[in-house]
Amino acid sequence: MIVLEWGLGWDILRQVKLGIKSHFQSGNSNGQGSITYMGGSLPKMYATSREKFSEEAPEEMPVSDMLVDSFGRLHTYLRISLTERCNLRCQYCMPAEGVELTPSTQVLSQNEIVRLANLFVSSGVDKIRLTGGEPTIRKDIEEICLQLSSLKGLKTLAITTNGITLARKLPKLKECGLSSLNISLDTLIPAKFEFMTRRKGHERVLESINAAIDLGYNPVKVNCVVMRGFNDDEICDFVELTRDKPINVRFIEFMPFDGNIWNVKKLVPYSEMLDTVVKQFTQLKRIQDHPTETAKNFRIDGHQGAVSFITSMTEHFCAGCNRLRLLADGNFKVCLFGPSEIAFSPFPLSGLKSQVVIALPCSYGSSLSQVKRKKASHAGMFDIANTPNRPMIHIGG
Repeated sequence: MIVLEWGLGWDILRQVKLGIKSHFQSGNSNGQGSITYMGGSLPKMYATSREKFSEEAPEEMPVSDMLVDSFGRLHTYLRISLTERCNLRCQYCMPAEGVELTPSTQVLSQNEIVRLANLFVSSGVDKIRLTGGEPTIRKDIEEICLQLSSLKGLKTLAITTNGITLARKLPKLKECGLSSLNISLDTLIPAKFEFMTRRKGHERVLESINAAIDLGYNPVKVNCVVMRGFNDDEICDFVELTRDKPINVRFIEFMPFDGNIWNVKKLVPYSEMLDTVVKQFTQLKRIQDHPTETAKNFRIDGHQGAVSFITSMTEHFCAGCNRLRLLADGNFKVCLFGPSEIAFSPFPLSGLKSQVVIALPCSYGSSLSQVKRKKASHAGMFDIANTPNRPMIHIGG
């Protein structure tokens, strides 16, 4: 097998990458303006469900051409699934009978995760989110965080977790560089929690939310998937969580994935959720969103926290998408709802220690060629529901 020393592999990779510089320029409230790109201008792609560019956006953001798609979107956010395993069985995430999991020997090792992440960060990725399954059940989660947070150029290391084991692990994770977190909680009623997750643990999730607040995370993001007939009557109760604590409640439209028995009748659209909140909280005010933001964000006068809506189904935010996904089995996806995947490497990377297979940089470039073929938007909720994809637990939250 042909191998290169890691440093030499990097030199080759850097030679084949095309560096670009791009900067965001503030536009008007209609999202008009331009992005400077390789000496020219592209129309701003972020008008859909967006306010103007944030004035706090960085003026310069060098990103490899491999991370720029044909619509000018810069993909600076990588989501890495650490495992397909989970200690809950949420109904919207996996079918009741469970799913066939990738053998542990074929799941990315710590060494592989860090090396692949290093490739992305060197190309311009500045945010990584760890997902699953449930990422905190990885025994090496602390070491993974420590190594990733040390990557030069990485600004944010985040995690999405169900919170079951988070409270006892969070102090160490923070020491290891975890800078942001999202905790999933779909109901404030313990009996409903057990019904939805098919497991106990409601109090442990609440404990994790409070532990995150005590450790100074601000905001602590709480993800709530809203489903008609299950928890749509709790929307305002969730909003109350933001009154005295730095909690950002994020209401998420129910999305279709293989095995979660999605039905449009279960979908509570953004407009309906917003109407429910406004009736009780009349001081709700829209916040200016960053162009790559997935949520529509609001504040309420007198509340410490915030309220957000993730409107993937009824008002997609594809025009500002900057996310890529590395799955636990090493496959690579450019769209959560797109069925297309590409294997990151044709042979295992583990056991290489200080060396790297010569195909790794080549595989990296080949995988990122998928970015150029990324579509302008997803197909729409009804087409998504009828298109084979993986269960959410395989993809990563």
